[in-house]
Amino acid sequence: MEETEMKNKRSLAGSSAAPAATAAPAEAADSSAATTDTSATDASDKVFNIGVCQLVQHEALDAATKGFIDTLTEKLGADKVNFDVQVAAGDSATCSTIVNSFVSKKYDLILANATAALQAAYNATSDIPVLGTSITEYGVALGIDDFSGTVGGNVSGTSDLAPLTEQADMILELFPDAKTVGLLYCSAEPNSEYQVKVVEEYLTEKGIDCTRFSFADSNDVASVTTKAAADSDVIYIPTDNTAASCTETIGNIVLAAKTPVIAGEAGLCRGCGVATLSISYYDLGCKTGEMAAQILLGEADVSEMPIAYADASKQYNIIYFFHGTNETQDSFIGDELVKNAIDNMIDMGICEPFIMVCPTYYYNYADRATNLGSAFHELAQAMVER
Repeated sequence: MEETEMKNKRSLAGSSAAPAATAAPAEAADSSAATTDTSATDASDKVFNIGVCQLVQHEALDAATKGFIDTLTEKLGADKVNFDVQVAAGDSATCSTIVNSFVSKKYDLILANATAALQAAYNATSDIPVLGTSITEYGVALGIDDFSGTVGGNVSGTSDLAPLTEQADMILELFPDAKTVGLLYCSAEPNSEYQVKVVEEYLTEKGIDCTRFSFADSNDVASVTTKAAADSDVIYIPTDNTAASCTETIGNIVLAAKTPVIAGEAGLCRGCGVATLSISYYDLGCKTGEMAAQILLGEADVSEMPIAYADASKQYNIIYFFHGTNETQDSFIGDELVKNAIDNMIDMGICEPFIMVCPTYYYNYADRATNLGSAFHELAQAMVER
């Protein structure tokens, strides 16, 4: 497909009738966007109407939507922007219904959160600016050969693509004795296929035996994960929306099988993994919101905006540890015997790599109740923030 051939109702992954969309939680946004076309109004007085189509609710996509709304609201002012946030409950056809309603209402911009939402918006309009987010690879998602980094036409956005070979290197670094890696993902998500292909090729070159374990939808997750956990030394899960919405199911299975998971993003890691090299989806949404503000205020042309990326960082599970009455965090964690013991447990596979956090606690008879209460309060606050 040539980038210049972007006609209305472009044929990519279009679909027909669909079930009704699910509205986003009330705290996500004000979904009372007006339907009046205000294109003739002066930019300083204009109230912008934004349609947000999110494929499914899970931690990563929710964070991207929130970052987008927070940033665009900050840039334009709360009285200058309305958001109509709709969630498609994981159904591609519902994405089409949602974005077609946005087009009919002549909204000023559409945010497409996840690949299926982007594909639906790409097919629905060539006039309204469309920004994608939580998209791994735009060329794959939109079927653009020799993708150069800029979609062109009315489409741009941000990518959640983390360095895939560095994610694969985490497997080699953390599990040097692993011989088999199971690649667990949803076969209906093209960007998951793309990530798995890259990781599979890289690990195969390193002498690792990789096996694909794909599920068609959430109904197959338990059975496929059980097989993957039984047949693999380590499991890799890419940034996959179906997997992200089923982390409890996956986590219960891999925990029972004692099979570690390297995850493609932080939400997956918290639900069922031991480590990840991931981006902040909230920051990704913020970046998308900045792009939207530039477009709406006439400061940038969407057709010339290249896809933007976020920086990735390694993330590990956290252990909150009370060091005892005769220690401080410095004396306990600084003890070579303790550090060697932890390193040996990791090397022997008794535990996975982790970050240790010691709540502030200094025991003395006069203030023991106060000090202990402060420690528990500090611990509770850390968990809430996390």
